[in-house]
Amino acid sequence: MRSMSDEPARWTTATVYPDMWADPDDDPRNNNGGDSPEGEAATLRDGLRDYRLTLRMKCEGLDAEQLARRSVPPSTMSLLGLVRHLAEVERDWRNWISDGEPLSKLYGVKDADFHGAVAEQAVVEAAFADLEREQAALDAELAEHTDLGARVGKDGIAIRELMVHRIDEYARHCGHADLLRECVDGRVGQ
Repeated sequence: MRSMSDEPARWTTATVYPDMWADPDDDPRNNNGGDSPEGEAATLRDGLRDYRLTLRMKCEGLDAEQLARRSVPPSTMSLLGLVRHLAEVERDWRNWISDGEPLSKLYGVKDADFHGAVAEQAVVEAAFADLEREQAALDAELAEHTDLGARVGKDGIAIRELMVHRIDEYARHCGHADLLRECVDGRVGQ
């Protein structure tokens, strides 16, 4: 158990705005040349892309132990657990839009995404590969639906509703990632 004196010092790499994660010119989320996306679908995809990048940024530069480090007991939450959880959720969202048999869970039983987030490099690599694969698979399936109001799957979810739900899920977990990263090494920022 850490004492208060063991807390990492807060820091950021930003020099322009000291409360930011990175300087605006170095932030990969600002690579659209300042242009806003055109239309609702592009706006939703852009927002999702930014949150996905934020999660990756919060994990950058950490080793397997740091990524697997849990927050405060009894929580099982860790940055690695969040990556695994979001891979599982992306896979499950494919079930929402399918009329077929559901895809199996990536990690097994409930909460296995967090419980299995152990400090092993192979687990880290697999988690990021799983996340990338599941994101790409769902993105490809959703790209076939140009009408955001189209209702799909057994429960007739609107594509728009699923897109907003995805952004909401990533936004919530990026907030967790902010706190987790600060606990690991003191790095703070947007």
